[in-house]
Amino acid sequence: MKQLKVPYLECLDDMGLSEIGPILETEAVREYIHSVNWKEYPYCPIAVFDIARSKTCLYLRYFIKGYSLKAVYNENGSNVHKDSCVEFFCKKPEDKQYINFEFNCIGTCDAAHRESREIKTPFTAEEYAQIRHYATAGTQPFEERKGIHSWELTVAIPFRLMGIDEEHLPQKLLANFYHCADETDYPRFISWNPIDVPSPDFHRPEYFGEIYL
Repeated sequence: MKQLKVPYLECLDDMGLSEIGPILETEAVREYIHSVNWKEYPYCPIAVFDIARSKTCLYLRYFIKGYSLKAVYNENGSNVHKDSCVEFFCKKPEDKQYINFEFNCIGTCDAAHRESREIKTPFTAEEYAQIRHYATAGTQPFEERKGIHSWELTVAIPFRLMGIDEEHLPQKLLANFYHCADETDYPRFISWNPIDVPSPDFHRPEYFGEIYL
């Protein structure tokens, strides 16, 4: 099981997401998403994330470089995993439920409180509005672009959306980080912590790693 320690950076809440790149570059923890879990999908582009926290939010900056770029979905709650997508799933160790945060490369989000892939309570419009994001690929949807592309997505997720009291943070969360692009010319299903099941399935809390707050 992989582990990481999330650094505390007080300044992040006072900065715009488009401005915090240099801070995360030098002060955040960087991890790689490069576990190829299914031999039927061997493609593994460059995929990394930087992670840090403030008092109120968890900050993630993803960087992806690889073949194909696609962002068809522009409504929150839609099937963003079919686009060029990055994901963060998490839960408190004692919880039976987990939360999935999925973002395509223009920042469209699909999030829910889940018991499983099938059983979920989708986020409300008010909950989506609390998630901030900045996407270098822009904000407008587009069909698949061929060739090699690089893109970044920075998100700030309030702890309260994860069911966490920001005044009393747990010692750790269980979590995994993913990159996928289901309906592109180069489908891929890669993860930070490895997943040992027969076919692609990110909804596997038993394969979450540990992130210490």
